[in-house]
Amino acid sequence: MTDPTARQDETVAPETDNATVPKAADPVADARGEAAEFKDKLLRTLAEMENLRKRTEREVLDARLYGITGFARDVLAVADNMHRALETSGPQLRAGADASVKALIEGVELTERELLKVLERHGVKKFAPDGERFDPNVHQAMYEVETSELPAGHVAQVIQAGYMLGERVLRPALVAVSKAAPKSSANDNPPPDAAQ
Repeated sequence: MTDPTARQDETVAPETDNATVPKAADPVADARGEAAEFKDKLLRTLAEMENLRKRTEREVLDARLYGITGFARDVLAVADNMHRALETSGPQLRAGADASVKALIEGVELTERELLKVLERHGVKKFAPDGERFDPNVHQAMYEVETSELPAGHVAQVIQAGYMLGERVLRPALVAVSKAAPKSSANDNPPPDAAQ
């Protein structure tokens, strides 16, 4: 009597070769390896969370400080118009004006001062760089002026004041930049004896 299952067991029996049989792993070493992997993942996750916290904190501070940029730019036009209105009312107009016109001019002055105080309270600072070295990061050159009073490359005249919001330029100052006055040479003015 032959048992069909017995033959299958004989044919299916694996060959035992010491080179192909995996060695039994040390459970303690495996556990230490897994623990090291988990520790590495934990440390990376903690570092990532710390970076995220710092970045979010920085973005919130920037949003608080620079969130009013658009509004502040719009308000600068109002401040400029008030300043222009006060410039047109020179000392002669003030001296010859009646009491109501003087009161109006004083009211515009007070309003301009209050507007500038409010802007400063919210981090917007006005700057007028007269005589400073030209800096293209905060100044916008409108034209050059020949002058011997200032070294070349300095602000000779401020056309429109600039404004900063925190450490950023809200609006650059519009300026005229000095350039060296032309030097007269000996050839430009011939001596009187040479004309004869």
